[in-house]
Amino acid sequence: MKQVSTLFLKIIVIIMGIPVLALCILALPRIVGEAIEHAVNGDTLGYIVLSILLIMYISAIPFYLGLYQTLKLLSYIEKDQAFSSISVIALKKIKNSAKLISVLYGVALPLVYVIAEWDDAPGLILIGVIIIGASLAVAVFSSVLQRLLQKAIEIKAENDLTV
Repeated sequence: MKQVSTLFLKIIVIIMGIPVLALCILALPRIVGEAIEHAVNGDTLGYIVLSILLIMYISAIPFYLGLYQTLKLLSYIEKDQAFSSISVIALKKIKNSAKLISVLYGVALPLVYVIAEWDDAPGLILIGVIIIGASLAVAVFSSVLQRLLQKAIEIKAENDLTV
């Protein structure tokens, strides 16, 4: 049963990565082309859009690193190594990836505000805030799991010494 549930979670993690990959390969290059056209014509909005797109591309790196660490953590669970230091390290890397994504989108939020004001689209700011909130939630959740797992490992080590 455990292998079925971890296999299901692995599939979900892979499915989570597909839309971001499609966005980075299909949609963002088209937007980059249009932004470069505007920037060449002297439009400052083109530079702002290019900055946001650069941040989006950079944030894909910690996103995929976090997904990779999640897959590693699930494989540790399958191998009955969930209560080990390598699981704590994987959770720490997931936490750091989520924090980095939050910081990157926090830096991009003022730029998004400029575009939202120009285009009269306040929903853009909401999207940025949702991404920041979701990444912070993942960071806090993985931090709590990391501390709990560390405590469990310490208790297990104490119990092994008393027996």
